[in-house]
Amino acid sequence: MKSDIHPQYGDAIVSCACGAVWHIKSTRPEVKVGICAQCHPFFTGKQKFVDTAGRIDKFNRRYKKA
Repeated sequence: MKSDIHPQYGDAIVSCACGAVWHIKSTRPEVKVGICAQCHPFFTGKQKFVDTAGRIDKFNRRYKKA
């Protein structure tokens, strides 16, 4: 391998929006995720609505036919 061209591989911290934190190895020192296995509806069995209605309304207002 060539020297000094590869990224540094070391400890990293992953943090979720729900507050879950775990340690991994990565080329980035910190990774932030919006949803993980502890808060994902498939794994928890609870329905959780994401703000898709606001996005749809915004799309309809922007491209509404006059």
